[in-house]
Amino acid sequence: MTADSRRTPQTPLADAPIVIVTGMSGAGRSTTANVLEDLGWLVVDNLPPQLLTHLAELRDEARAQHPEEHLQQVAVVVDVRSRGWFAQLEGAIGAARERGERPSLVFLDATDEALVRRFESVRRPHPLQGDGRLLDGIQRERELLLDLRSSADVVIDSSGLNVHQLSAKLSSLFAGDRKVQLRIAVMSFGFKYGLPLDADVVFDMRFLPNPYWVPELRSLTGRDTPVSEFVMRQEGADEFLERAGSLLDTMIDGYVREGRRYVTVAVGCTGGKHRSVAIAEALSERLGGRDRVDTFVVHRDLGRE
Repeated sequence: MTADSRRTPQTPLADAPIVIVTGMSGAGRSTTANVLEDLGWLVVDNLPPQLLTHLAELRDEARAQHPEEHLQQVAVVVDVRSRGWFAQLEGAIGAARERGERPSLVFLDATDEALVRRFESVRRPHPLQGDGRLLDGIQRERELLLDLRSSADVVIDSSGLNVHQLSAKLSSLFAGDRKVQLRIAVMSFGFKYGLPLDADVVFDMRFLPNPYWVPELRSLTGRDTPVSEFVMRQEGADEFLERAGSLLDTMIDGYVREGRRYVTVAVGCTGGKHRSVAIAEALSERLGGRDRVDTFVVHRDLGRE
């Protein structure tokens, strides 16, 4: 999720006329499709973009014929597997907007390193690899998708997430609670593993003493009481939570006024195991007390050491 106002959906994802899921191969499109199907959505995989108009017409006809029924929400997975047809996606989205529809575009992304690991683990070539290296195919796809990523309503970085963490994040985004105006993902991470690509706000917890250097705390995590108590006892911890919370309160009001629906607040420390985890849990609890705001925690790098 990003700060570019052009990506702001006018309606929640659960209320969008059509959600288009695209992004980098290996970044989690299949997981997204599975989550949506589990939530009761009708998911069409690898649809040629030219057929978006016909799909929308079929959905409207079904709703007109059966207004009393609650029909499924519709999601379409579109990616480079459709080869030459994929180039028509931007035009198809533009045509839908000219008809007065606002399809929401969800873009799944991950770092090159994460994508290489995933392709190597399943021993499959990249769809654009051809006779070149795996990394060549990934970089070719990234260049091809650059404009789509910049216009996406929601960008999700799955680099450090396992399938269960990604599924939880997606479920929250698509849950469809109409009383919720803003969903906030509070994500802990380790700087040594890189910044989250989808972070809107980043806080650095490396100003606090590291529990790693306390022998009895080293093997524990920020979710364990001894570590969280150690972190919160440090000078500056309470003050940080108070000031960060006040800052985010102001930003949340602005996000709501501007129509933002999804925000990622990233909290980092060296390894993403102790300080960032404890502070992310505490910050999420503080933000969760607001009306019409839903927060959930993702610990991106917990367990990676």
